[in-house]
Amino acid sequence: MAGKLTLQSVVRLSSGFDIPLLGLGVYQNIEECLPASLAALNAGYRHIDSAVMYRNEDQVGEALKQSKLKREEVFLTTKISSRYHGYDTTAKLVDTSLAKFGTNYIDLYLIHDPLSGKAKRLDTWKALVDAKKAGKIRSIGVSNYSGKHIDEIKAEGLELPSVNQIELHPLCQQKPIVEYCKANGILVEAYCPIIRGQFDQPVFHELASKYKKDPAQVLIRWSLQKGFSPLPKSAHAERIKSNADVYDFELSSEDVAKLDALDKGDAGAISWNPVNAD
Repeated sequence: MAGKLTLQSVVRLSSGFDIPLLGLGVYQNIEECLPASLAALNAGYRHIDSAVMYRNEDQVGEALKQSKLKREEVFLTTKISSRYHGYDTTAKLVDTSLAKFGTNYIDLYLIHDPLSGKAKRLDTWKALVDAKKAGKIRSIGVSNYSGKHIDEIKAEGLELPSVNQIELHPLCQQKPIVEYCKANGILVEAYCPIIRGQFDQPVFHELASKYKKDPAQVLIRWSLQKGFSPLPKSAHAERIKSNADVYDFELSSEDVAKLDALDKGDAGAISWNPVNAD
């Protein structure tokens, strides 16, 4: 399967909708989000990952409008952080996100983090379930959740997440969470897949030289071959295009193993990674 991957490759979520595997992340990209998103769409990306806390849903929506692509051709994600958790605030924020995107539905809405505590997490999830039933959202999911957080949803007899978005790269592989998601039919999305450009591991350069690629492309390809949905971020058009140039090579099983061997567990995380929250 890995050798057949293309920029158009999608995977079917448990919700029944397809998600393009490669997406553009727009974290901390406020001033340049519009041109970056437009560059991605022009380069063939069909998946953009935003969030309420990124303050750029409106720019993503404007990029979609300027691209002249049909709404159904582009997969839009946003997220609600713990600051806004709760049933009523979530329900209102879904409508706000719709207005900012300028669309009549959102493809994927995630709980951004588990930091609000069990009661608010569940109330937030119930609001997303209801928004999905109302047709405002097509798929719902979580981010930075461990298995125990998803077990809370399961214990309530509620619909399980279609997606769990976590920090994921060779240095931080979060294997227990990944295995939990695989066992429960939950797609794993990888944020920080190119480690924010921290390419100080010699093996990154060894493999880049071997495959005549750059380290970022090697890391994105690793993520894709592992079955993840990577969300590399860039504000530069050439880098955005380069990050999608990963379909003309395939890492050998031996080289995947070299990258797998770099795992440092939680110590390898470079972001907030709040997966162990109570």
